Amino acid sequence: MSVENTTTEVTSTEYRAHSGQYIEESAKRPVYITKHGRTMRVLIDIEEYERLKAIDAPRVVHPSELDDELKAELEKGYQGSDTPELNHLMD
Repeated sequence: MSVENTTTEVTSTEYRAHSGQYIEESAKRPVYITKHGRTMRVLIDIEEYERLKAIDAPRVVHPSELDDELKAELEKGYQGSDTPELNHLMD
């Protein structure tokens, strides 16, 4: 059953019966696997998974990896404009 042009939707029973077909299909478009009318899983190509994972993962860098200009800005220790109206929160 086609959800839209770029996806395929199948029941878990149908997926089990024809998993090879749907694994191949997932190289071209996502395959949504449903159970009792609810989407439970999505089968996608590994390259698409890696792309999505890279977008979601924050990149952590060591200070030694920063360029000199950014290091200089960080060394200034600037914390933003004064906010005396918030001083009562420090009591």
